Amino acid sequence: MRAPADILKRIVETKRTEVEALRRDFAGLKDRAEGAPPARDFVGVLREGDTVAVIAEIKRRSPGAGVIRTDLDPVRLGSAYESGGAAALSVLTDAEYFGGSLGDLTEVRGLVGIPVLRKDFIIDESQVYEARSAGADAILLIVRILDHDRLCSFRILAEELGMSALVEAHDGEEVELALEAGAGLLGINNRNLETFDTRIDVTLALASEVPASVVLVSESGLHTADDVRSVGERGVDAVLVGESLLRQDDPGAGVTALVGQGIAPRHP
Repeated sequence: MRAPADILKRIVETKRTEVEALRRDFAGLKDRAEGAPPARDFVGVLREGDTVAVIAEIKRRSPGAGVIRTDLDPVRLGSAYESGGAAALSVLTDAEYFGGSLGDLTEVRGLVGIPVLRKDFIIDESQVYEARSAGADAILLIVRILDHDRLCSFRILAEELGMSALVEAHDGEEVELALEAGAGLLGINNRNLETFDTRIDVTLALASEVPASVVLVSESGLHTADDVRSVGERGVDAVLVGESLLRQDDPGAGVTALVGQGIAPRHP
């Protein structure tokens, strides 16, 4: 299933409508976020060890792939991922396009011991507070949909709230913008969010542009241990894997099959 080329624009327009409603409770969101239990160290677990960490994703569907797993139980899946060796989880919280919810994140976060990323399309500070109040340990910030000022301010706000900010880029220009915004955790999305075409060559080509001091994540399009090994040889610290795990009969075993790949030094 191929997503229409304007899907990212449509998603952002939907988010603007959602944010209008969300901001009506801005003060309450802020209070709940600032009073939430401490976040787990998302970026820290990705730095541990000398093998590529696996961030396993929970999502029901996507604009590019359609319905992925109809019987998805977020809590059971999250526990299976953790038992399989995942270092962290990613939970899609967008409802309209991915079938997720913040409730999924909160439930999963309450029953696993590893950090959880809120994966969504964040365009407003209210969503950052909302993420922390729901228990998120990290948020995704997408360079393509944020200007420099918002990218910087949302990253700083997330870190002030104790979360990590995974700043996502797709090409060399976006990698540069992410680094200029102070990203210490940078994701290279192998999927073009405008066309949903996916190639791990994107990571292979861009990894050397990321300083060794920055934790680097390769996102999307990774299916096998060989794929993980390939990006690990370019100095990638972690991979974010969703669809290829979700289509397996035993997603937890799918994680186990990916872990243990070595990381080569990265020398930009």
